[in-house]
Amino acid sequence: MIHDRHHTIVALTVRPPCALTLTFADGVTLPLDLAPFTNLYPALAALKDPALFSTARVDERGGYVVWIDDDMEMGADNLRSMAVEQAGGIGNERLANWMHKHSLTQANAADAVGVSRRMLNYYLSGAKAIPKTVWLACLGWEVMEELHR
Repeated sequence: MIHDRHHTIVALTVRPPCALTLTFADGVTLPLDLAPFTNLYPALAALKDPALFSTARVDERGGYVVWIDDDMEMGADNLRSMAVEQAGGIGNERLANWMHKHSLTQANAADAVGVSRRMLNYYLSGAKAIPKTVWLACLGWEVMEELHR
C-alpha cells in the first residue's frame, strides 16, 4: 500500500460500540461507523464484540487499523473511502469501480467526465475529494452510453 499523507492515519479514537474517529496526516478527521460493515461482511463480524473492537490501534506506519495482528486489520485507504461515503461524499473506490464496470482507461474516463487525466488521478488516489458534479457526469455518461446502444 502506498502511504500518502491522505492514506496515513495519525490518530484514532474508538467510539463504542462500533465506530472510529480517524485523523489522517493531511489533517482530515472523519468519523466512521463500522456497524453496517460488520453485518454485511462475515469477515468483520468479530468486530461486533465490544471487547475486541475496543482494542483497535493504528499500526506503526499509519497504514492500517489493527485489531488482531496479521489476522484482522483494515487499510487506511479503505477506511477513508468508507468514511467519505458515510459523510455523503464520493469515495475514490466508487470512481475506480465505475471505470472498471465500463472498461475505461484513465484517458477515456477523464475525457468522459470532462477533467484532465492528472485530476482524475488525484481523484482515484484519494488525494483530492471527488466533486459531486464529477460523479453526476459519470452517471450522465452511463445514461448516454445506454441510449447509444
